[in-house]
Amino acid sequence: MHRRLLKSLPFQLLVSGLLAWALASALPLSAEFESSTTFKLLMLTKTTYIGLLKMLVGAVVLFSLLRGITSIGSTLRLKELGFKTIVFYAFTSTLAIGLALGTSLSLPKWPQLIDTSTVKVGEHVQLIDQTSASGGAIVEKLFNMALVNPFQALATTNLLAIVVFALLFGIALLASLPEKHPVFDVINGLNMAVNRVVSWIIKLAPLAVFSIVFQFTLQSGNAIFGQLALFALLVFTLTLIHGGFVLPIIAKITTGIKFSHLFKALSAPMAMAFATSSSSATLPLSMQTAEEELNISQSTSSMVLPLGSIMNMDGTALFEGVAAIFLAQMYGIDLGTSGLIMIFIMAMVSSIGAPGMPSGSMSGMQLVLLAVGIPLEAIAILLVIERPLDTFRTAVNVEGDLIAALVIDKWQNK
Repeated sequence: MHRRLLKSLPFQLLVSGLLAWALASALPLSAEFESSTTFKLLMLTKTTYIGLLKMLVGAVVLFSLLRGITSIGSTLRLKELGFKTIVFYAFTSTLAIGLALGTSLSLPKWPQLIDTSTVKVGEHVQLIDQTSASGGAIVEKLFNMALVNPFQALATTNLLAIVVFALLFGIALLASLPEKHPVFDVINGLNMAVNRVVSWIIKLAPLAVFSIVFQFTLQSGNAIFGQLALFALLVFTLTLIHGGFVLPIIAKITTGIKFSHLFKALSAPMAMAFATSSSSATLPLSMQTAEEELNISQSTSSMVLPLGSIMNMDGTALFEGVAAIFLAQMYGIDLGTSGLIMIFIMAMVSSIGAPGMPSGSMSGMQLVLLAVGIPLEAIAILLVIERPLDTFRTAVNVEGDLIAALVIDKWQNK
């Protein structure tokens, strides 16, 4: 039992964060210490970890989206059942992100804890000009960012352009190749390989969390942990509202199902998702529940649920929206209208490509942060509390998949 606990990444992250906080609290902030070899080695650890994330973020987004699109199977299925599925998923994700951004902006601002003069935004991050926040100017700049050479986009981490290319290329592959073509296996293999490398990098996270929390505690004192606790409470509350009220009401209005029957049918797969923090691992149980408990046709469940385990991440989209506002205000970054639009778009897109595995949303979170100029090192702050929140939002992700299958099956029968 103790050995399993010691090998647990969430436990390691918690311990490293607490150790960093304790040591930094005991040390006085001084220019002499910040110029010492020890401090420089800690900062080198942080720089290495962030550099590894930056190295892979473009590939993660590209291959995750390509796999999600090509898994549909054919343009005919995409046009018929797939179109309805994607529209419904986009609708519920929009509600989740809207709930996240609307609530976050209506609450008092989070205090700025980080001195922005010490923060350097990556040289290749492409930001929208905050002075040009009119509708036409925003659309023009979005198009200028999106429609560039895909190799240039990968080289400069222009994630919006990577997303646009992945969407167009994925649809072209579906239209041009037979359903069982080896290219689709190659894409699936490349996606698995990239995710494996990400999992290796995540194993270095305790060291990165130690160095980053140590630096932040030196600069901001103990306030950061109190703010993280409030942030976690906000995310949990909004996730509960979306999963406990918004999605069930949609199911009730569109299908007439009783709440008691719905929650009883969803209890087993949601419990599995909560325990495993993986929508992909819950997929077999979700398909069984859809057909046996909710009387959803096999043709619908076999299409909607696998697609949802890759592309429908309401809880993830909600988390990323709240997290982007929280981190931007903590760094004192003025997002403006255009920044909020970018958060909305990137939270939607990154939730589509998020791997259905524990902490899979962290790869998508990079896309959101880079799009609005929040330093990637901020991800390490979230890692301290991310895993407990991941269990709740994964359960909501699975709930959204099953409700989508229920609603779409009703549409198909009509």
